[in-house]
Amino acid sequence: MTAWWRNAVIYQVYVRSFADGDGDGVGDLIGIRDRLPYLAGLGVDAVWLTPFHRSPMADFGYDVADYRDVDPLFGTLADAKALIDEAHQQGLRVIVDIVPNHTSSAHPWFQEALRGENRDRYIFRDRPNDWESIFGGPAWTQVADGQWYLHLFDPAQPDLNWDNDEVRGEFESILRFWLDLGVDGFRVDVAHGMVKPPGLPDIGKGNQARMVGREPVPFFDNDGVHEIHRAWRRVLDSYPGERIGVAEAWAPTPERLAMYVRPDELHQAFNFHYLFAPWDAAELREVIDSSLATAASVGAPTTWVLSNHDVKRHVTRYGGLARARAAALLTLALPGSAYVYQGEELGLPEVLDLPAEVCQDPQRLRDPDSGRDGCRVPMPWTRRSPESGWVNPWLPIPADWAELSVEAQDGVPGSTLELYRAALRLRRTFDGDLTWHDSPEGTLVFSRGDLVCAVNLTETPVDFGLDGELLLASAEPGAADSAAWLKVKCGA
Repeated sequence: MTAWWRNAVIYQVYVRSFADGDGDGVGDLIGIRDRLPYLAGLGVDAVWLTPFHRSPMADFGYDVADYRDVDPLFGTLADAKALIDEAHQQGLRVIVDIVPNHTSSAHPWFQEALRGENRDRYIFRDRPNDWESIFGGPAWTQVADGQWYLHLFDPAQPDLNWDNDEVRGEFESILRFWLDLGVDGFRVDVAHGMVKPPGLPDIGKGNQARMVGREPVPFFDNDGVHEIHRAWRRVLDSYPGERIGVAEAWAPTPERLAMYVRPDELHQAFNFHYLFAPWDAAELREVIDSSLATAASVGAPTTWVLSNHDVKRHVTRYGGLARARAAALLTLALPGSAYVYQGEELGLPEVLDLPAEVCQDPQRLRDPDSGRDGCRVPMPWTRRSPESGWVNPWLPIPADWAELSVEAQDGVPGSTLELYRAALRLRRTFDGDLTWHDSPEGTLVFSRGDLVCAVNLTETPVDFGLDGELLLASAEPGAADSAAWLKVKCGA
């Protein structure tokens, strides 16, 4: 058993924005296949693909109408199989999204429910409670006969009733379908959401979406979800090759999050507490310590995440490329598994000035301040501006991204792309537990074996006084907002 997932670097591909293989302006499976050598050369261990299943795209694929097929926008089932096989040939494992909290309203099951048939597969009631949708507005929609159905996200995403044994059996069958096709695991969307509390109690206050991940909310993180994850773990363990499950779980404390990765549940859970930590040495150290301790308490690896398709890119969130580059070296030096969101290896910022007429995120349509379009702008591959390797991309690519493109950075010493390639190569030499060392205020210094990571999170240069061989640095070692990796002499 290699336990490859314990220290893997997993690259997130947002399928519609990664690479376009057929020239329609939308990324697809053929485009990903064409770029597999790029991903292998980057040095990642696995690729996580956002949903490419058949869908009306009310939430860009997170509203699934057929879990066993590929949407024509992205290709065919044969394309999916070819992608999996070719990724394996390149030494890459493939993780796919599974969306179990809800289906599309176009799913045959929900269409039956609208006709009054088998309604128990979903959550219907005669009167709504006060729950709010994560996308804004009420979490209930009324149907023709007067009943209401629950949708914690878009009305086109009705929540399934996981107290129904047919629902549980169907999803175990879906897992086996994709495992039989060769996938190496699943990223479980809203892994904290499937089980709802008895009686669906009112919350009694508004702005409920802002409570998620900060304090308990009745519709998320109920203990009953863990029975589902245990059943799924048994399915995963029945296949060879160490297939894994990754929880997208929002929990109010690291201790609650660790429950999702107990030895008989999923293998990893996204560390959102780290993702949302500010650029501050004391606060980052506290999050790192608590993350390592709580994961270790259940024998699981910690995951480290800086950006994804749902949050503002960290170049913008942290306040600039210098901090983002330093954060990358900090993150990739930590023990555990790391996730890289497509384009962060290029230093892409959030696009904050997309024209309103092109923005399509259903979350933004209800809450203009929380739209996710800006982190989903397609990858720039070439210098050719403004399309950077795309023809009429589904979201416009900023003209100044030409110099951030893969073509512009490939082989250029000091570029962010080459920094990531070097970091991912050298990361494999880090080994052992993390040991903190005394360092000037506003900085972090830790070692793993004879390798040291020194990070200056202040706006002024510092002298770390370290004696060793410089392996990699985001800028001049000790400069403001910089990080460096060194191999330090024994006893130094």
